[in-house]
Amino acid sequence: MADEYIDTGRRKTAVASVRMRKGTGKVDVNGREFKDYFPLELQRATAMAPLTQNNLEKEFDLVIRVKGGGIEGQATAIRLGIARVLVQLNQDLRHGLKEVGYLTRDSRMKERKKYGQKGARKRFQFSKR
Repeated sequence: MADEYIDTGRRKTAVASVRMRKGTGKVDVNGREFKDYFPLELQRATAMAPLTQNNLEKEFDLVIRVKGGGIEGQATAIRLGIARVLVQLNQDLRHGLKEVGYLTRDSRMKERKKYGQKGARKRFQFSKR
């Protein structure tokens, strides 16, 4: 068994790199404490959901680097990264994580602005006269 597992999670423009090693449950996000980085309990619960589901919160230390996107997108990117690392660690967890949707990458991205238009779909106002 390797002593450290690394994987990546993505959501919109947020990218999270998750490093997991045996420990006591300490979580470090971009050099800050987990509770400082994610002030809302809902965001913390979203990010740690794969560990909570398998009762592994206190068994691993996490070092997470995340950039891009907003705070919610980053939390979801971290969730995917943690789920992928858990599957590397133990293939038996894959079915449970996949069933709940933690291993599915949310591929929805912002649609690009088209030339000659005001936005992705919105047009400039039409003037008949």
